[in-house]
Amino acid sequence: MMDVEVIEKYRKAGKILAEVRTEAVKKVKPGVPLLEVAEFVEALIKERGGVPAFPCNISRNDEAAHSTPSANDATVFDEDMVKLDIGVHVDGYIADTAITVDLSENPELVKASEAALKNAIEIVHAGTSTAEIGDVIEKTINEFDYKPVANLTGHGLDRYVQHAAPSIPNRHVEQGVILKAGDVIAIEPFATNGAGHVHESGTAEIYRVERLKPVRLPAARQLLKEIEKYKMLPFAKRWLHHARLDFTLNKLEAMGILRSYPVLREDSGGLISQAEHTVIVEEGGCQIISR
Repeated sequence: MMDVEVIEKYRKAGKILAEVRTEAVKKVKPGVPLLEVAEFVEALIKERGGVPAFPCNISRNDEAAHSTPSANDATVFDEDMVKLDIGVHVDGYIADTAITVDLSENPELVKASEAALKNAIEIVHAGTSTAEIGDVIEKTINEFDYKPVANLTGHGLDRYVQHAAPSIPNRHVEQGVILKAGDVIAIEPFATNGAGHVHESGTAEIYRVERLKPVRLPAARQLLKEIEKYKMLPFAKRWLHHARLDFTLNKLEAMGILRSYPVLREDSGGLISQAEHTVIVEEGGCQIISR
């Protein structure tokens, strides 16, 4: 079983996350800059006693994930389907959530991912297979006449690891992993009116340390010193202050030290909705810590 102190840190992260999500949703309106919302979210997390577990993701329309504003981004919200994906950690223990704010007038697509999340959570307990979760998610989304995004999954959460085992499929799979009491997982259905598949597109604004090894270039050593506080968690390019930032990031990625995360877009350009909660698996059910 999980240590009581660890559970409390997860709960604290989840409480902060829920409060921040509520305030963030109020900010998403036509004409408001995306950068303003992202910076508001990240600042409020710190104000409430947490640390951003990853940059605030603000993905719109056919974007599914990994979209965060650049430092000089002037983009504003329009009639968009907006996904806010927010993470908080307390001493490395992460809570992860996502919500769709619909400015595009497609309420049924939003309901599809929300219903899939609700139905998936209802079957979670020690002994549930992740394959069962994927089956419930796909069937629920199909009932709304939409498709799940097949190549995106939920995931486990570990200390300073945002995407840990097990993967939580959003579709039917033949074989899954049996959940155990104490597992912490993020369930995140994506529903689309498109093809049901995403691909990487464009440049990246989000990076993560993949592995550490010695570097000779002074600029690279300096940048690594700046990002060591993020450990193995994702960070935003706009969080960094470096004279030759693009060059140095590219150099570190080429060396296999950093990994970049380009925006994920729906293959056919379809709209995507997303819903996500973090739960702690228990013998008779699960505890939703991000609600």
